[in-house]
Amino acid sequence: MSDMRRRELLAALSGAAAAWPLVARAQQPTMPVVGFLRSAPLASVPHFIAAFREGLKEQGFVEGRSIAMEFRSAEDQRDRLPALVADLLARDVSVIACDNFAARAAKAATATVPIVFAGGGDPVQEGLVASLNRPGGNVTRIVFLTGLLGAKRLELLRQLTPKTTVIALLVQRDTPQSKAERIELEAAAQRIGQQLLVLEASSDQDLETAFATMAERGAGALLAGSGPFLYSHRERIVRLAARYRLPATYSAREVAVDGGLMSYGTSLIDALRQAGIYAGRILKGEKPANLPVMQATKFELVLNLRTAKTLGLEIPATLLALADEVIE
Repeated sequence: MSDMRRRELLAALSGAAAAWPLVARAQQPTMPVVGFLRSAPLASVPHFIAAFREGLKEQGFVEGRSIAMEFRSAEDQRDRLPALVADLLARDVSVIACDNFAARAAKAATATVPIVFAGGGDPVQEGLVASLNRPGGNVTRIVFLTGLLGAKRLELLRQLTPKTTVIALLVQRDTPQSKAERIELEAAAQRIGQQLLVLEASSDQDLETAFATMAERGAGALLAGSGPFLYSHRERIVRLAARYRLPATYSAREVAVDGGLMSYGTSLIDALRQAGIYAGRILKGEKPANLPVMQATKFELVLNLRTAKTLGLEIPATLLALADEVIE
């Protein structure tokens, strides 16, 4: 073989060898993509994301190693949700994890991509699943009963403020969850002769107006409802309650930690971890249609004694005895 021919053969072999790693990489299966979509800002829920990742990890999926994640938020502008869902579908996500509003947008956009969401309300009445035991479609859910515990929160708030004539109820505007919450609370208040002042909010200006109305109408305490908007704006609501010196109760532990007087509800962190577990099971091949809607069963009563002291309130010993956590 001539020297020229030998050099040509070596060059060809070298070029082929250099290309092998590229070909091998191209033939490797890509990591599945998990979409995480919220109607409210993501900046307010880093602990939700951490809990969801923990649930995925329990199923053997770690972001950056065995899965990729795409995060989207409508930033309280629900009309943006369809476009955000379309963007996730264009990225060929294997499952979408979301809240109530995002779930409705996702279900309207796809009947095939699995959807797992954590939220309050009744998923059957909302038309998201056929039944709790057998959802039947591409949607399953972790239900936290925040909106259905309003009567208990009202009872606890009355123990703290027994002389209050008017209690304000702040709910998120125009959601099935808030409607059910309002109906339950109005019925509970009527049974015990408690006057409720019902106010709705879905924007920062709504919150300012609502608290000004509470002051004008002589509300002596506040029961804050559930939902993504109110949760994401919890710090603002706590500040407004402090400004107007209103004893208030909330649905999530995190609000009491942030300075709210009292919270009672299911653990949202645990619900998001369960959603991560369900997403992991779907990635392993299980179908949402066969994954029963799971109800979060961990309940927490949290009292913030620092806030009580600021308001000049003395927490009854019976209530302290019931608390799962007391912040001093």
